[in-house]
Amino acid sequence: MPTLALVRHGQSLWNLENRFTGWVDVPLTPLGEAEARSAAKKLSGIAFDVAYTSALKRAAKTLDIILHELGTPNVPVISNEALNERDYGDLSGLNKDQTRAKYGEEQVHVWRRSYAVAPPGGESLADTRARTVPFFERAILGDIQQGKNVLVAAHGNSNRSIVMALEDLSPEEIVALEIATGVPRVYELELDGAVSSIRTLE
Repeated sequence: MPTLALVRHGQSLWNLENRFTGWVDVPLTPLGEAEARSAAKKLSGIAFDVAYTSALKRAAKTLDIILHELGTPNVPVISNEALNERDYGDLSGLNKDQTRAKYGEEQVHVWRRSYAVAPPGGESLADTRARTVPFFERAILGDIQQGKNVLVAAHGNSNRSIVMALEDLSPEEIVALEIATGVPRVYELELDGAVSSIRTLE
C-alpha cells in the first residue's frame, strides 16, 4: 500500500516576521531548517520513491534537508509552481498585525480564512485548489497508482488543498484545519487514491 507524506515547509523568514508571504520567495530561518530535520526523523521509517515540491525555495530547501537527513539525496524531485503557496496579492510582504489595524480584524480574517474570498490581487483557497488539485491528481496520484511512496514538501494552503481533496472535507472544515510548519501528515492509500489511514507525526 503506497504512502503519501505531506510536509509544510519549515519556518520562513516572513513567518518569523509575521508577514504575508504567498509567492514571494523568502528563505527558511535556522528554526525552519531545524523543523525540516525534525520532520526527517519522523519520516525515517518510510522509503520514498519520488518527491515533489513547489517552485519556491523555502519548500525546496525543506525537501532538500529532509532527503539529505533520510540519506536519500538521489530520490527524483519534481518541482512545479502548481504546488506554490496561495498568492496573497497586494497583502504580500505586509505585517499581519499592521494589516489588521488598517483594514480591521474581521476583514483580514475573511481574506485569510474564508474559502472563496480572495485578498486584493490575490487568490482565495478555492483558487489555490483549482491549480493544485489537478496537478495532484495528474502527477502525484499517477505515482501512487504505480505503488510509489511519495513525499510532498509544499505550503500551508497548497497542502490544505490536497488534504481537502483526499479527505473530502467541506470548505468550512478545511479553513479550520491548521497545518503546522515541519509536521508531516502521512496517508496510507489504496492504488486508486482512496485513504486507508491518516497520521499526523507531531
